[in-house]
Amino acid sequence: MIDPTYPLLIAMAISMVLFQVNHRYASPVLAIINRWMRWLIFAFGAAYVCRDFSIINRPYLVLVAVFFLIWFLAETLYNWLAIHALSVSPLPLFPRYAANQSGEEWPTQPRLLKVRDWLRLHGFKQIQALKAEVGGGSYLRVSIYQDESAATRMQIMFLPQANGTITACYELATLLADGRRLVTDNLYTPFGGFYPENWQVERAPWRRSVPGLVARHRARVNAAGSPVEPWTDEPIADLNSQQSELDRLNTELGFLHPYHERDDLGKITHEGRYRVWKEIWMLEYLGRATRYE
Repeated sequence: MIDPTYPLLIAMAISMVLFQVNHRYASPVLAIINRWMRWLIFAFGAAYVCRDFSIINRPYLVLVAVFFLIWFLAETLYNWLAIHALSVSPLPLFPRYAANQSGEEWPTQPRLLKVRDWLRLHGFKQIQALKAEVGGGSYLRVSIYQDESAATRMQIMFLPQANGTITACYELATLLADGRRLVTDNLYTPFGGFYPENWQVERAPWRRSVPGLVARHRARVNAAGSPVEPWTDEPIADLNSQQSELDRLNTELGFLHPYHERDDLGKITHEGRYRVWKEIWMLEYLGRATRYE
C-alpha cells in the first residue's frame, strides 16, 4: 500500500492555503472544496494514525470508512444543535426591513465595486437601500436595483462573515402577467421552508458570476411564455410583505410552530428542522439547494 504521509501533508497544505484565500474572498465554492478536503484529510489521517501506532487492528480502508462516518455523525450533531439554537433564539427567521440611511449601503471591497460598475453599465439603477436587524446589533444590508424596463429587480444581500469579510448574494425577481413570480438567486444559506405556489424559485449557489446569473434569469423569463409586469410598489413594502407571507405560509404548512407555541417549543418544528438539516448538507457539500419548481 502506498504510504499516505506525503499525500496527507500536501492535502493539509492545500487546505490551509484555501482557507487563507477564502478568508479574503469568502467564496462559497472554495468553502465547499475545503470542506471536502477537511473531511477526507480527517478520515485518511485518523486511519493512518490508528494503523501506524497499532491502535486498532483493522484494514486501512475499513478504518477510513469508519472515520468518514464519524465525521458525518459529528457534523450532523453540530448542525442539529445549531438549528435547535436558532429555533429557540430570539433571532427572527423573517426579519423586517427598514430604510438604510447610514450611507453604508455598499462595501468598498474592490471586487464588489466592480459588480456595482457592471450593474450601472448594463442599465441597472439603485432604487433603495435597506437593512434588517438579525440580532446582536448585526444588520443584513440590502441594496435594490432595477433594470431600465422596471421588469426585473435585483436584490443584493451583503452577508457578514465570522472572519470579518463580506460576501454578496444576488436575487433577481420578475412578475408575470399570469400571476407567477420568477425568482433566480445564488444564495448559499439554507432555507428549507415553503414558498407560495405562484413563486417559481431557482437557486444556483455555484453561479457566482453576476452576468451569468442575470443571463440565466432572463432566459427563464423568456421561456415562461407570459408577458412581464413592471414593478410598481416600493421595494421595502414588497420585501416586508414577502416576509409576512412566508412566515404565515410556513406556519400553516407545519415548517414553523404556531405563534402561541413558539415560546415553549421554539420556532421550527421537527419536520422543519430536518428539512433545514438536509439543505445544510446539500449546500455545504454539494452546492445544491432543494428544487422548488
